[in-house]
Amino acid sequence: MKYLVILTDGMSDEPQAQLNGLTPLQAAKTPHLDRLAQTAFIGKVKTIPEGFAPGSDVANLSVMGYDPVKYYTGRSPLEAVSMGVNLNDDDLALRCNLVTLSEEDSYDKQIMLDYSSGEINTAHAHELMQAVANELGEDSFHFHAGISYRNLLVWKNGRGRDVQLTPPHDISGQPITNHLPGGADGSALLELMKRSQLILGDHPVNQQLKNSGHPPANSIWLWGEGLRPVLPTFKELYGLSGSVVAAVDLVKGLGICAGLKPVTVEGATGAVVTNFAGKIKAALQCLHQGDDFVYLHIESPDEAGHQGNLETKIWSIEQIDQEVISVLLDGLAGFEHIRVLVMPDHPTPLRIRTHSSEPVPYLLYDSQTPCSKESQKYDESSATQGLYIAHGHQLMPYFIRGK
Repeated sequence: MKYLVILTDGMSDEPQAQLNGLTPLQAAKTPHLDRLAQTAFIGKVKTIPEGFAPGSDVANLSVMGYDPVKYYTGRSPLEAVSMGVNLNDDDLALRCNLVTLSEEDSYDKQIMLDYSSGEINTAHAHELMQAVANELGEDSFHFHAGISYRNLLVWKNGRGRDVQLTPPHDISGQPITNHLPGGADGSALLELMKRSQLILGDHPVNQQLKNSGHPPANSIWLWGEGLRPVLPTFKELYGLSGSVVAAVDLVKGLGICAGLKPVTVEGATGAVVTNFAGKIKAALQCLHQGDDFVYLHIESPDEAGHQGNLETKIWSIEQIDQEVISVLLDGLAGFEHIRVLVMPDHPTPLRIRTHSSEPVPYLLYDSQTPCSKESQKYDESSATQGLYIAHGHQLMPYFIRGK
């Protein structure tokens, strides 16, 4: 038996007036997903438990079969694992975005123009993060460059610090005034953010970006705090070993914590444009070479949702259909018995440009027990007719064991 999860981050959405009440998933041309849906079980699952903020950290933890209520310790520690950054028990990890803020004289009056600095490329990001580390790094604060805008700050011995932080993608286009670091210890982080703008504002990389019409990365933004995670391995839970195919450190780190081997795919970016076909080919190769289970993560529709771009989101869904699901369908005959789970982790509605907590549609295909539903499609509406799973972490045992 082989198992493949295709996680289409943020693909679920709301009905759009521009699409005559259809969601982007309904409006997209997805002939291969439609074909798969005709032989699959479709339903909805709630991946965000009550009381948790909707995010890819909580949602992917749920999808992978770990109850966030029991195992969640924060987002950034998972990214640290992927980046090879060792955390002590008392260290506090924080995501350090490179963002584009407007240029009012007063920092707290500025506007969040772009949470990703225009999906800044990794080479430019590393140069900027090096400048930040040189100026702001000290015994307490250790900066680490990651992929694109996604970087890391480790606050040594920061356990127990009282901070209240806001994800930058939650406030796109909004003044940052009411979203600056709060809590008794938030002022230390706010000071780092303010000082970073002085370092980055006139940096040659940002001058180059401005001259080319690209948004400058003119500040860091700190959020996603957490402590070192401890998870039982996937093999301990389900008796399966395998791999995680992902470009973003969050999902890669979660996979590593679960005992899955990280697989790097050339051209996989963690952005809207990525190597879609290369990812599914790598996943199928892992299964053919002995893996029991592969978790394939695609970030593209989530980034499109954060950008609030309807055309881009439809394009990303169609790319997944054309470049991923088509390859999957061609490869199914090569397995004696395979189960496939296709789903987003959470919605990323274009209207709000950030994550929401509504249940998401899942598609479950079993090569030995296919359905026969010629009119069935995979989308948010049709999924309401199937089995509803109220606790996201219960979907994985259902997928693997059929109960």
